[in-house]
Amino acid sequence: MLVLIAFAFPFWLPTGFLDAARTSSKPNIVFILADDQGVGDVKALNPECKIATPHIDQIAREGMIFSDAHSSSSVCTPTRYTVLTGRYHWRTRLQSGVLGGFSRPLIASDRLTVAGFLRGHGYNTACVGKWHLGMDWPLKKGGVADDGGDFAGGYEDGWKVDYAGKIQNGPTAVGFDYFFGISASLDMPPYVYIENDRATEIATVEKAFHRKGPAGESFEAVDVLPRITEKAVAYIGKRADAARQGNPFFLYFPLNAPHTPIVPTAEWQGKSEMNNYADFVMQVDWTVGRVLEALDQHGLAEDTLIIFTTDNGCSPQGQFEVLAEFGHDPSYIYRGHKADIFEGGHRVPFVVRWPGVVKPGSRSSQLICQGDLMATCAEIVGGELPAGAGEDSASFLPALLGEDTAPLRESLVHQSINGSFAIRKGKWKLNLCPGSGGWSAPRPGRQDMSGLPPVQLYDLESDPGEEKNLQAEHPEVAKELRSLLAQTIRRGRSTPGGEGSNDVAIEMVKPLPAPRAKAKGKK
Repeated sequence: MLVLIAFAFPFWLPTGFLDAARTSSKPNIVFILADDQGVGDVKALNPECKIATPHIDQIAREGMIFSDAHSSSSVCTPTRYTVLTGRYHWRTRLQSGVLGGFSRPLIASDRLTVAGFLRGHGYNTACVGKWHLGMDWPLKKGGVADDGGDFAGGYEDGWKVDYAGKIQNGPTAVGFDYFFGISASLDMPPYVYIENDRATEIATVEKAFHRKGPAGESFEAVDVLPRITEKAVAYIGKRADAARQGNPFFLYFPLNAPHTPIVPTAEWQGKSEMNNYADFVMQVDWTVGRVLEALDQHGLAEDTLIIFTTDNGCSPQGQFEVLAEFGHDPSYIYRGHKADIFEGGHRVPFVVRWPGVVKPGSRSSQLICQGDLMATCAEIVGGELPAGAGEDSASFLPALLGEDTAPLRESLVHQSINGSFAIRKGKWKLNLCPGSGGWSAPRPGRQDMSGLPPVQLYDLESDPGEEKNLQAEHPEVAKELRSLLAQTIRRGRSTPGGEGSNDVAIEMVKPLPAPRAKAKGKK
């Protein structure tokens, strides 16, 4: 879940006042990022939503809904990289998949993050929750752990980690003054809390929250969402006096939920009357409510910009077939889900409240990316990004101010879990793969797609469900978008400015894996 809190000024105010908003206002900023929650899992965005989300809906009602908002990826780690750096994740070594709990850092030591930028402009900065961008765990005999992103089969060297030692190159090394949370997804070891650069408990036992691995004796998955909620609320309270005196804060609050393990607390079990996933989404909304309550309690609501969003679509672990029995679709009208190149993989909820700036009950159809947070924050505080920072970030402040008469960005690039690309421009979307690029059908590696067109072109205005491939009818559009993607890759940036560079060579079209052979005796 993602919540961003900031100040914006109504469109009816004088132009000079709006200019002042860009240069002198420094609102507190709260960015809440939910984990594996679909665009259809918020009532304010989906009229058919069967899950109660009153607090997220409150942000939408008191602020703005972005109806065409996206993550850069349809899975966890890459989305987080783009959010914090304003740079497409695929410009790094991470060309597919995600990191593990013992992976090396993905954010380079010299890479400016949103937190680092805001800290340079007088903000106190905190990250509370799920990191999932790598850190250097010290080993008992020297060196650092490196699971290479291989977390599915376990990481034996996790038992060689010095859990009493200092962790290097984590959140506090890339712009955050404070960190409390977990290293990766809640189903990936190590199962310990981290505060700043130290584990709060030595991993002495083995536990399995889907994947087995080292854990602290007191660590339980069901406690994580309440614990990080408590820490986020406490941080707001701790910074309240300073914030009221003109020393703002930035709280990046990446949740562990409703990602697996799907473990709502006893209070929330059965609340939805559907399944555990829907219960967990309701608990996520409760967390959002606690943040809103804390802002109100400390008199900070009027001076805070808050954003709620999610890192990608709903996982199949949400049990689509069960939810469908109740008339609920986590992807709303869109095709696909988590991991896919289809809209259901990367089109996400994005609601923003900024009292006195954003008009209550407003809506924007602007195409935006979560990585636009960097450029937006820069424009809000009146700062300029260095040439080598935020290369793919475009400010959506004009939309918040009701001034967005022209497109805020020319295009937007997406990637699925297997690294398949898509590019969006206006109403057109080009998927550079014949299937989903993820986990829904046609699924690469599970189905023979040799007879399918190698690319897919969709008109999202008339076909938001991506049902009719128009690549044969509009080859000129497919050619234009393909050329634009190649240029975006080559230039090392997608925004105006001098050319940048990618960390590795980028393969624009991924080779298709051969379909798996069926086991004997199975049809």
